[in-house]
Amino acid sequence: MRENGDEQVPMVQRTLDLFEAFARADGPMRLSDLAEAIGAPVSSCHALVKTLQARGYLYASDKLIFPTRRLLDAAARILAADPLLARIRPVLQRIQHETGETAVCGKRLGGDVLYIDVVEGTYPVRFAAEIGALKPLHSSSLGKACLSLLKTSDYTKLVARLPMTAVTANTITDRARLAADIENGRRRGFFRTMGENVSDVLGLAVALRVDGEGVGIAVAGPIGRMQENEAQRLQVLCEATAALR
Repeated sequence: MRENGDEQVPMVQRTLDLFEAFARADGPMRLSDLAEAIGAPVSSCHALVKTLQARGYLYASDKLIFPTRRLLDAAARILAADPLLARIRPVLQRIQHETGETAVCGKRLGGDVLYIDVVEGTYPVRFAAEIGALKPLHSSSLGKACLSLLKTSDYTKLVARLPMTAVTANTITDRARLAADIENGRRRGFFRTMGENVSDVLGLAVALRVDGEGVGIAVAGPIGRMQENEAQRLQVLCEATAALR
């Protein structure tokens, strides 16, 4: 569930689709291939490319198109100035270093949890997460952590609008059960999901406020390995996030 979904701007979406297409392609693209990748007419794609070329974000050589470093440099400056991520990133790195599992920080965005930072695990088989991904609040440990930070009245209004879709066979789809699960998480100090958002993944998350911002921080990995090492994973998660409290 995403709030304000009817306010999305098509041209902005198409521009983001263009850069994501290059990320998937891992190399320069021809105009026709780029147009197909973003689902746009060649004429519209050509106009978009010309606009981005004029702003210095793309260059063309031998009919091949590729982004310049301008977007990367702008993103690097933005990230360097973000005080929230500056505090969170070392915590995620510590969790990943001491567990080998993927560490994620999420923030509520409407009816979803938005992954605002990710440090992927080092195991060959691991939980794969992408910065910017949106996941349902009711099915993930991060989402439940974020829900736990809401005032009772705000929680009730929000959850009443959630579709409570069964993401997997283990997803809690009953609102009363979800409320009980979140209350249990508050009492024990962490939130746990096992196969509720990804069928073979166990996630552990804590809820906290960093500089006034409500966030969840989680460690997640394959169920078997996480269960065998759950006490250690939870201890690292709690100790690492204590620095943010």
